[in-house]
Amino acid sequence: MILELAILQIKKGLSESFEVNFEEASKIISSMKGYVSHELKKCVEKEDKYILLVNWESVEAHEIGFRTSKEYQQWKTLLHHFYEPFPIVEHYR
Repeated sequence: MILELAILQIKKGLSESFEVNFEEASKIISSMKGYVSHELKKCVEKEDKYILLVNWESVEAHEIGFRTSKEYQQWKTLLHHFYEPFPIVEHYR
């Protein structure tokens, strides 16, 4: 199993809207082949900061299966406009 880790810095004041959109986006990612589970955690010290942890069967399930899918385009539309700066995504064993 592979853990995808992303630190998400949300544009100031948009956290509530981000959380609403993330609920919808969760349905998308959880339907993808190779997806195992995910958690979104809100930072205690910084109001507009989150960590996203996604478990995948493999890096390829994330990088190829999800990121090249039409569903990923929906994910991007729902979430990417909230990020500033755009998050760095890393994978861990």
